[in-house]
Amino acid sequence: MDTIQIIILIIRYLFFIYTLAIIVSYIILAVISVIETVDYMKKNSFVNYNEILSSTISPSISIIAPAYNESLNIIENVRSLLSNHYANYDVIIINDGSKDDSLDKLIKAYELIQADYLINEQIQTKPLRKGVYKSTNPAFEKLIVVDKENGGKADALNMGLNISNNKYVACIDVDCLLLEDALQKMIKPFLETTDTKVIAAGGVIRIANSCSIKEGKLLDVNLPKKMLEKGQILEYLRAFLLGRMAWSRLNGLLVISGAFGLFDKKIAIEVGGYDINTVGEDMELVVRMRGYMEEQKQKYKVAYIPDPLCWTEAPDNYKTFISQRNRWTRGTIETLRKHRKIGFNPKYGSMGLLSYPYWFFFERMAPVIEVVGILYFGILIAFKEVRWDYALSFIILAYLFIIMFSIVAIISEELTYHQYKKKGTGFKLIITALLEPFVNHPFILYAAIRGNIDYYFNKKKKWGEMTRKGMSKA
Repeated sequence: MDTIQIIILIIRYLFFIYTLAIIVSYIILAVISVIETVDYMKKNSFVNYNEILSSTISPSISIIAPAYNESLNIIENVRSLLSNHYANYDVIIINDGSKDDSLDKLIKAYELIQADYLINEQIQTKPLRKGVYKSTNPAFEKLIVVDKENGGKADALNMGLNISNNKYVACIDVDCLLLEDALQKMIKPFLETTDTKVIAAGGVIRIANSCSIKEGKLLDVNLPKKMLEKGQILEYLRAFLLGRMAWSRLNGLLVISGAFGLFDKKIAIEVGGYDINTVGEDMELVVRMRGYMEEQKQKYKVAYIPDPLCWTEAPDNYKTFISQRNRWTRGTIETLRKHRKIGFNPKYGSMGLLSYPYWFFFERMAPVIEVVGILYFGILIAFKEVRWDYALSFIILAYLFIIMFSIVAIISEELTYHQYKKKGTGFKLIITALLEPFVNHPFILYAAIRGNIDYYFNKKKKWGEMTRKGMSKA
């Protein structure tokens, strides 16, 4: 056997081992997720949320929502935030230098006037532009609107941390629709623990495209018609129902969706707030908070709530979709590089020995390895070195596994929270699962590779724009 054949054999075994490792890890995470979901639903059936709802000593929460050019959704979404069934909270809208009429709409709709407001500047941010606004209408007494110079999402969230006087902060995208019982469900893990401190909690994010929404309330859940949007629904089901539930049980969560997360404000400020120099500020903050707790040798937990609590508008065109996934890739690379001392380091417990390696090999490196595999396969075809019986068997098995995993996610949704109740929806999602690897996945792969290229070679690292059409428009 010559040297080239030995190299080819080694490469084949490496690809095989990597693929097998991904499949096994997905199966293990799916099994743990199912066990955790069943356990959560059993325990949750005995919880009286009305006690949390009506208690005046419930922990205080500030909902912080950055807004930049959100004129289409701003009124309805602020209304949904103010409609939360929780006793002790306020809503802080950070108008981050919007160029549209977002602020004017807020002033008119909520009868706002400028007010003197003490800002405890514990984290440096861009300065105020017009100032802080409060409503003259007692119905909106929980609302605070801050108009500041544009500094990006992370900077706006830091302004919210400075302004908030409450113990916990719920950081949310202003374009998201928060359900009325979201806060009392999210606060539950913080109330349950004794010796273990909960530093953050995340919840399930669902896609609101094509849903019926009026005056900040979700009236009817519909499945979108576009393949791109249906594919994203499947992605979210797999990620949240068969991924993050498992990591929550293993106390290995490295990310809480920027769309909606609840944080211990004291810890968030102690670690310096959100990093304005990253496009993955949500993941980076969670990793930094976890690293801080490990270094302080304190028992802690990042919790996860499987209830559908927050609905958001997903990209409905490929340009916006690619921009979003490009940013996710760059954010992952930045966070893992910035906190590389955590990786494979027993000092950081399960985060260093389990979570970080998983994210590095199976999230960070997966698209790169996939492209290398495609190029390698092309070279083998060119040199007529392909064993087609093995190659086709491998491709078919990989495709069937992807389909099976998606179907398990669909079944999990049907048996648990069953948000898509209309007849035929399950069948449509299964058809989507069959087509998604050919229709959506190539764009995801392209965006990930572009993200790698942009991270290393494009010095102007932009956050990326998310064009909204307004969730009230089906």
